[in-house]
This record gives sequence, structure tokens and C-alpha cells, in this order.
Amino acid sequence: MTGFTESVVEEAALAWCEALGFAVRHGPDIAAGALGAERNDPTYRDVVLDARLRQAFIRLNPGLPLEVVEDAHRKLMRSDTPATTRMHRHE
Repeated sequence: MTGFTESVVEEAALAWCEALGFAVRHGPDIAAGALGAERNDPTYRDVVLDARLRQAFIRLNPGLPLEVVEDAHRKLMRSDTPATTRMHRHE
């Protein structure tokens, strides 16, 4: 029996996204500090690529004033609700 690994699922998902027209780039190529950096956090904890998000707002809403784009970005990036999970210390 062949193993079904996370990498198999990841490669399939990347192939599907690429077939749909999404740009697929290797993580280290867009890492903080890289020549083509799109990430801000060197530990890869940032899940939203800010520049791509702003570009998408502008592309999807042509003619929208920049202050509206910035307001939408700010609202999307911050949560007004408390975290739904709590860390518990087990003793």
C-alpha cells in the first residue's frame, strides 16, 4: 500500500491553484529578507501577504479611493472579537 502524505495533498492543491491561474511561488522565495520577499515575519506566522491583499482590493475595485482601500485593509487585518481559544496551563 502506498503512503498518503501531506506533501501529496499539498502538491495537488498547488497544481489546482496554478491551473486556476493563481501564481504559485516557493515559500523561501517570498520569505522575509529574500530578494522577492512578500512576507514580513521570518517565522512564517504571517498568513496574509499584505501587498497582494492591497493589490487585490485595487484590482477588484478600480477607482476606489486609496483611503477606502487602506480602511478595508485595516479592518480585515485586525480582529474586533476576542480569541475563541484559550491557553490552559496543565499542572
